[in-house]
Amino acid sequence: MITIKIGPKQDPKRAMQKLKNKLINEGLFVELKKRKYYAKPSLKKRLKREEAAKQRVKDKHKAIRNALKSEEGW
Repeated sequence: MITIKIGPKQDPKRAMQKLKNKLINEGLFVELKKRKYYAKPSLKKRLKREEAAKQRVKDKHKAIRNALKSEEGW
């Protein structure tokens, strides 16, 4: 359970913002979006494969960029 302590002089809007930030950090909103609709296991596998492929491409581009930077003498 997530709790936020509020002092007697603390602004309620500030407390709500603190609560929202804690929920985001805990990953609650992401989890809610995932559970909003049922996803078949085959769909989950496919999405996971596609995400891994995207990540491989990003990593490859990052490695190339870093190699070019080190080659230029940054």
